[in-house]
Amino acid sequence: MKYIFVTGGVVSSLGKGLAAAALGTLLERRGLRVLMQKFDPYLNVDPGTMNPFQHGEVYVLSDGAETDLDLGHYERFTSCRLTRNNNLTSGQVYATVLAKERRGDYLGNTVQVIPHITDEIKARIKTASLEPVDVIITEIGGTTGDIEGLPFLEAIRQFQLGAGMRNVVIMHVTLVPFIKAAGELKTKPTQQSVAKLREIGLQPHVLVCRTEHPLEYEVRQKLSLYCNVPVQAVVEARDVDHTIYEAPLMLQGEKLDETICTLLDLDLPPADMSGWRRFVQKVINPKKRVRVAIVGKYVELQDAYKSIYESLTHAGAANDCGIDLMKVDAEEIEDSPTSAERLLGGVVGILVPGGFGDRGIEGKIIAAKFARENKIPYLGLCLGMQVASIEFARNACGLAGANSTEFDPDTPHPVIALLQEQSNVTELGASMRLGCWPALIKPGTISHSLYGREEIVERHRHRYEFNMAYRQQMEDRGFVISGTSLDGELVEIIELRGHPWFVACQFHPEFQSKPNQPHPLFKGFIAACLAHEAD
Repeated sequence: MKYIFVTGGVVSSLGKGLAAAALGTLLERRGLRVLMQKFDPYLNVDPGTMNPFQHGEVYVLSDGAETDLDLGHYERFTSCRLTRNNNLTSGQVYATVLAKERRGDYLGNTVQVIPHITDEIKARIKTASLEPVDVIITEIGGTTGDIEGLPFLEAIRQFQLGAGMRNVVIMHVTLVPFIKAAGELKTKPTQQSVAKLREIGLQPHVLVCRTEHPLEYEVRQKLSLYCNVPVQAVVEARDVDHTIYEAPLMLQGEKLDETICTLLDLDLPPADMSGWRRFVQKVINPKKRVRVAIVGKYVELQDAYKSIYESLTHAGAANDCGIDLMKVDAEEIEDSPTSAERLLGGVVGILVPGGFGDRGIEGKIIAAKFARENKIPYLGLCLGMQVASIEFARNACGLAGANSTEFDPDTPHPVIALLQEQSNVTELGASMRLGCWPALIKPGTISHSLYGREEIVERHRHRYEFNMAYRQQMEDRGFVISGTSLDGELVEIIELRGHPWFVACQFHPEFQSKPNQPHPLFKGFIAACLAHEAD
């Protein structure tokens, strides 16, 4: 087994996750079986309760684990199918160790960071080692020198000692800033970061240098000399020109995968990136373009809807189409009766994503109404399905005050409600429906034509469900339930009869889309947008 640990220095947000994922892409295409994992130093047990403005999206795995958004990069860039074992936080580590102490597992010994915390971290690496893979790539969150990350770096130091030097590579992602007044790149921040890492006991084998300007050979030599890294292992990582999917190609050009294979004594053929290169070319040079609006409440932050944006990119490439994305704040649509026309009038598709809380809800309902009445292709995801159901109940069925009990506990028409509030459904309680759930697709529907089969499995993250007490009343007015749970009790997908393309789902399809395998709902949505523009 070979191990690659990815650390970061100087500043945060350098793209460690993307660098790790891109390396995973290259190694897979050299024929290796790759597994990826993320260690996060924060004390939250998981990011499930963290504000998207602080942390970005919560990425849900197939087993229901709520994880860091970097795991989305891992699954999109590689063939990995990850589980809760692939994301570890300080909160999980300390909770586990303290639970063991309370049970008496340590036989009265004093519980300390070393060895108890570090042993728990190493145990997670060893658990991953039981998988049938060749290489494990582990990203360490945070920045070298952060107090929270020290136990993880110490654990890696210990682990490397036991695994053997030729079986472990430390890849350090760092910043080489350009000082405009001096007209030159500065290596001192990287030198300081590596010095801090070496002080902890880790010597990086590879430097991945984020820079806005080319790393000239003299700069590489200086980094090599002062950081004790071979010059060929000083890798330039400039910002890509068009799409993050250029990153593996850029790093291949820098021979990163070749350097890693040399360090790990791996004799492998070059990575075949021809299919990946074709995908990137479709993203960069599309034949057509469409204008699509995403109506949400976290649109100011790029990472809040990261998987959705990437899924649209995948679907666009599959349709040889570029996407001009309009990010519309749902609260702005509520400002005046003409806001919807002003903000959405020029688009050929409307997407409403998931979310929690009542802020911006009425704006999302207005967006769903605008799409329905103007025959604009609509894709609703999770909450996007619920607001579409509320809008239809209010305005197509005449159910005044229809709402979700999440937003109005006293609504006269709880079209969306917790399961225990619905008399015709067995109580599940208020806990979320998380992870993969199977569903049945109704033949003859748009959804069936997109999936091409009657049974699917999709990832969920929600508490509230469509209230089946309103099913018949809404179906009589053109509401189509095209997907349900296997027992028929839970609604998974809805459509509208008489609308060219109006599809909304209770699950999160964005978590299963990949560059050369776009999700059927996103692919169909962009195809519908193209058809609408042609009309």
